[in-house]
Amino acid sequence: MSSINNNISTAETLIEALPYIRHFYGKTVVIKYGGHAMVDESLKKDFVLDIILMKYVGIHPVIVHGGGPQISKTMERMGITPNFIEGQRVTDDETMSVVEMVLVGTVNKDIVGLINSHGGKAVGLSGRDGDLIKAKPMKIYKYKGAERPPEIIDIGRVGKVKEVNPDVLNALKDADFIPVIAPVGVGPEGQAYNINADLVAGAIAGRLSASRLILLTDVEGVLDENKKLISSLYCSQAEELIEKKIAKAGMIPKLKACMKALKNGVEKTHIIDGRRSHAILLELFTDSGIGTEITHDP
Repeated sequence: MSSINNNISTAETLIEALPYIRHFYGKTVVIKYGGHAMVDESLKKDFVLDIILMKYVGIHPVIVHGGGPQISKTMERMGITPNFIEGQRVTDDETMSVVEMVLVGTVNKDIVGLINSHGGKAVGLSGRDGDLIKAKPMKIYKYKGAERPPEIIDIGRVGKVKEVNPDVLNALKDADFIPVIAPVGVGPEGQAYNINADLVAGAIAGRLSASRLILLTDVEGVLDENKKLISSLYCSQAEELIEKKIAKAGMIPKLKACMKALKNGVEKTHIIDGRRSHAILLELFTDSGIGTEITHDP
């Protein structure tokens, strides 16, 4: 009898997911993959299976991955001390070589291999491939008071997205492949730039007019001043959380990526807890979801 009840429960879960599968059929969903979900073996497998299932039911997932901890570990093994200013990795030429080696040469290939070994069809890219992500240098401004000009701090080959060229991604979509993108951009003279993966994901989602942008993180979602999960936010409310310094540190680029994506035509954005098994499916295909949904102002 318990076996029958389990089967009924499975059927009910599928029925609950049906309207969401119908809604997302044929649409693009951009996912930023990072945090604990990238290092825990069980969560890595769950993530890959979620992506493959999405593809099989007619959704077009696009993955942008991070890799900050892996970069720092590799630098330390090579005797290079990681240096951060205002949360940004100072990236000289030597550090940029390590960043590209780890993100493009190791992390990206591992994700692609895992997807392909479980029955998916993935292709790895960096932003330099096909001029996918054109970058411009990022400057850090340190303010010293109302009557003094800000100090401009050079952090090297750290960039921000200038432009996204969707041609390569559209070609992969037409050929039924899953793109897996390392957040390395190309500068005006062909040089590589290290770019925050959240911002890359937001820019790509906007350029593709994606239905959803989903950012995986290591907290429940966006938290209020009492550290309670906020299940839903308007874009203007997200901006207010930053202004009031309720949102801090790594949550700031995530919220900015969501706000920019919404302004560029993405339907909805989500910041969710990647430490939960099958977090993407739970957020997209269930009535309650699990994280924070950020939407256009009414």
